[in-house]
Amino acid sequence: MSRLLAFYRGTGEDAAGRTLADVWALDDDAMEFHHDFIQWMFPLEEPSRFNFQAPVLDEEDLRAFRDDPALRENLLRSFDRFLAFLGLAREDDTVAPAADFESKRGIFLSPDHNWLRITRVLTSLRLLGLGEQSKAFHQALLRLMEEGRARITPETRRYWAAATDPALAERE
Repeated sequence: MSRLLAFYRGTGEDAAGRTLADVWALDDDAMEFHHDFIQWMFPLEEPSRFNFQAPVLDEEDLRAFRDDPALRENLLRSFDRFLAFLGLAREDDTVAPAADFESKRGIFLSPDHNWLRITRVLTSLRLLGLGEQSKAFHQALLRLMEEGRARITPETRRYWAAATDPALAERE
């Protein structure tokens, strides 16, 4: 079993010695300050440019997440924790601002590492069998922009569209 699968099953640790439950328990300040957890919560098929100890998805990992509801449930919990960090929440099949969104809105006001994190989350959800949640998150981000609650550059919108659905990038 890969280190990533052990981590996501709650029997392993990330490169910093944290379990998945430890990562979920990080407060917002720790999530903003630390940059080495996001690649474990939301792995991709290519190596991280910022965390050389981060897992890289392989076929075994992809198949396991698609086949194992418990892994996807833990991924949803990771998604919920990341949304809470941003001041967002899942509501049925959509993502919407949470009660504390306005106090956390600064995350969206200028491009920074959180925009890269959002791209990673959108992509990882899609790859690991939660494509509908990736689309719901993308739609919520676009709604925030349309409502004037977030400024998102056209270039970033293209990245997020491609992360959610690679076919969208070709139409942009």
